[in-house]
Amino acid sequence: MPLPKVLDSDRPAPRVSFVIPLYFTGRGVDGLLEAFRELEVAGGFNLVLVNDGSTDGTWDTVEAALATLPFEVVLVDLARNYGEHHAVLEGLRHANGQYAITLDDDLQNPPGEALRLLEHAEASGAEVVYSYYAEKRHSWFRNLGSRLTNAVATALLSKPPELYLSSFRCLHRDLVGRVVRYEGPFPYIDGLILGATNRIERLLVAHASRADGASGYTLRKLLRLWMNLFFNFSIMPLRLASVLGLGLCGFGMLMVGLVVAEHYLSGPQQRGWASLMAAISIFSGSQLLILGLLGEYVGRAYLTLSGKPQCLVRQTLRHAPGGREVAR
Repeated sequence: MPLPKVLDSDRPAPRVSFVIPLYFTGRGVDGLLEAFRELEVAGGFNLVLVNDGSTDGTWDTVEAALATLPFEVVLVDLARNYGEHHAVLEGLRHANGQYAITLDDDLQNPPGEALRLLEHAEASGAEVVYSYYAEKRHSWFRNLGSRLTNAVATALLSKPPELYLSSFRCLHRDLVGRVVRYEGPFPYIDGLILGATNRIERLLVAHASRADGASGYTLRKLLRLWMNLFFNFSIMPLRLASVLGLGLCGFGMLMVGLVVAEHYLSGPQQRGWASLMAAISIFSGSQLLILGLLGEYVGRAYLTLSGKPQCLVRQTLRHAPGGREVAR
């Protein structure tokens, strides 16, 4: 899938595109735009901002500021809130830089550190460079969720154990082209990256405290992310279900053998109702668990084959210094 041009074809592609999902950014928009207003990048840059269904005036604030910005901007408005990975993937489709750097809207990853990622990617020849931190200035809950997600990714996606999957990453344009080919309704950016390249580097960067607002990271979003990781990028749950079934069959055969042995060695014995109910509960619960896993896979396959959209774009604004092109 060719990557779209941000503006007209006569304008040269920039060295880097910054892709940032916006979700209830609110007053933080001004600080975010100001940070990039002061940024100088040899070879130029553009900004791809994806409004992920914010209803707090984030879109209006950015739109009003477009005319004053001295750099190229693509502003994408999603029809509703789809989630970070959907927004980032849609943003990557509008990025036309030689590299694309994804980062959050809270400025905990300073733009200056993004340039270090870019320089490391160019010097190393890596197709993706992930950031990692000596000290993360997130809440304990988010740090715990990140550690668990990385542990699950290591087990399911064959991720190198030392690699930290951060949302602050730099991707080469060739890798971006492979990643955005995914059209399924359940994207997981890091799963797509790990499946598309082995030229991976990491770089220690600074992590700042959140300047404004509160994190939108919740247990529900974490569970949805894990389900995408489990059911769309791995068949490990099916293998675990097979192992569980095999283990329970072995346990059942062992119990039958013990009952037969006891019958011949000690004669008929009175069986307890509690142990019988416990055994039935274990086997019945395991069967329902396996059926649930199969149902989840079948349901997701059905939604994919039926053409459920990954996300819907309400409108796109494209701005360049000295003029603006509008696409709806």
